[in-house]
Amino acid sequence: MSRRKQFSGEFKARVALEALKEDRTVSELSQEYGVHPTQIHAWKKEAREVLAEHMGDKRRHRDKEAAEQKARLHEQIGRLTVEVDFLKKGLYGYHYKDDAR
Repeated sequence: MSRRKQFSGEFKARVALEALKEDRTVSELSQEYGVHPTQIHAWKKEAREVLAEHMGDKRRHRDKEAAEQKARLHEQIGRLTVEVDFLKKGLYGYHYKDDAR
């Protein structure tokens, strides 16, 4: 029984990019790299999907990072506000003048 071939990601990317260039046929690439044409078509399709996803997702990724940073900053503001209030009460007692409580 033969084992399945394991290809590195770099090899797959190289073959997929060659296929995307369309300078040569998939059959020619298959002979050159020793990979079945169906596999080359699958890698080519995957490369298109990954590239399209990556290229179109930049703005969404930046927006998500900005929202996460904003949430972290709001959380930090909340913690610091509680800490300041606690320290004011400890320093001035419970009857701090600016405290409306």
